[in-house]
Amino acid sequence: MKKLVITDSTTIRKKAHAYLREQILSGEIGPQERLIEAKIAKDIGTSRTPVREALHTLEMEGLLESIPRVGYKVNTVSDQEVEEICEIRTVIETLAVRWAMEKAHARLVKELKKNIATAEQRVMQGEVKAYVDLDAQFHEIIAGLSGSRRLLELAQTLRRHMVRYRIQSIYAPDNVIRGINGHKEILAAIVTGDVETAAKAIRNHLEQSKKDILFYAFREHGEEKIKRRQT
Repeated sequence: MKKLVITDSTTIRKKAHAYLREQILSGEIGPQERLIEAKIAKDIGTSRTPVREALHTLEMEGLLESIPRVGYKVNTVSDQEVEEICEIRTVIETLAVRWAMEKAHARLVKELKKNIATAEQRVMQGEVKAYVDLDAQFHEIIAGLSGSRRLLELAQTLRRHMVRYRIQSIYAPDNVIRGINGHKEILAAIVTGDVETAAKAIRNHLEQSKKDILFYAFREHGEEKIKRRQT
């Protein structure tokens, strides 16, 4: 886990919370990884109290699970939560693409084309992991050009939650290619100005992402069961 140094005592709890939350949502702190209050406090150079408060808040948000006499661990994948996030993202992002096409169609097309070209180039160079950020940028271009700051914030939060579950599946080359192709279908519909087709392409793209997440989660859970039988 990356270290953080905080010097402003008045905002230390908020900064510790924001830091740990981003580490979890980005996948830097992985599923089942344990977070020890004393160790985190030492790493970021503060007392244990603000760290304890931050960890408790993250538990209330559903990102962490408290383990008595041990500390906290990052929650594992919940099929139901993945389903919910994908459904909510679909609603928000189809609305975003409608507004973006109405308010900034030319700029939307230009920026999405550039994003896809960069993604293809990086993947061809073997930089598969670069797709994580480029995928985020693709969706945030649409949300950002919707003209709604609140919609952008919601889209970013939901995407981060989804990445927490998707961090393994998103690194698989086949999934990356499917993801880029999904982006191309969205762009093709946007270019023609067909809002309904663009919304459908977004739904299909997020549905595929959901299938990839659940496939990898099932595989990992299956491997864990096999390991337990062997021990």
